[in-house]
Amino acid sequence: MAQTIGNPLSWGARLLGAAGQDVGAAARRIGGEAAAEPEIRAIGMADIRIALRLGLADFGALRTDVIVAALLYPVIGALLIALAFHRDLLPLIFPMISGFALVGPAAAIGLYEMSRRREAGQPASWADGFAVMRSATFGAILVLALGLVVLFVGWMLTALLIYRVTLGPELPQTVAGFVGAVIGTGPGWAMTLIGIPAGFVFAAVALAVSVVSFPLLIERNIGVAAAVRTSVRVSLASPVTVAAWGAIVAGSLVIGALPLLLGLAVVVPVLGHATWHLYRRAVVPG
Repeated sequence: MAQTIGNPLSWGARLLGAAGQDVGAAARRIGGEAAAEPEIRAIGMADIRIALRLGLADFGALRTDVIVAALLYPVIGALLIALAFHRDLLPLIFPMISGFALVGPAAAIGLYEMSRRREAGQPASWADGFAVMRSATFGAILVLALGLVVLFVGWMLTALLIYRVTLGPELPQTVAGFVGAVIGTGPGWAMTLIGIPAGFVFAAVALAVSVVSFPLLIERNIGVAAAVRTSVRVSLASPVTVAAWGAIVAGSLVIGALPLLLGLAVVVPVLGHATWHLYRRAVVPG
């Protein structure tokens, strides 16, 4: 029998019902199905060099598709900066830009999928990167991404509190006035000296829980908690290497942001692909 759309109400009800089933299925999968957590390996600087080399190779092979998708990153960055230049948000310009790195691992899930597919000899275009949305673990990936968003919001609130107890509570009148207050007054230096270590704590937490967790969830139905524990175990097993990786990511993002943020369209894909290969070096194949 031929199917028809029917009236808008019945069609909407069917659509909502199907969406509800998908959400319910995703929620049930958040815990994962794997019985044992992955075995990990200690990694060193040589592994970072290999991961970066392979990440560059992925970018070279997929650059047209990747750059098209990655143009979204400088656009998002420009929108954040434009928003931050509103007078009420001037104190949050730097925290907002630097905090973008906290959610970066979640924003690169399509890149991990493209590297995984290329490694497996499968098609790997920007459209194929969205295949992760059909994965059985996509619900878990969303939960982990939400956790990073919560961490980002926590950092923004912390930065605002630091501003209020140092330079605040009055808001700056102009960008020039705000910059002058930051670099030319005692309270401005106090804000910097408090804010940098506070930001480091948030960055360290984000790095520890996400260094391999997103690639792991893309490849295995292991659950959010197990993926985060595995990521933390990797960080504890190789703290110097993971810290060096975090510094490379942060420094690369700064360099990519300098030419009007356009460099992010290259830097982010290379780092995303390299993250997949670093995961391969750190987690024993299951």
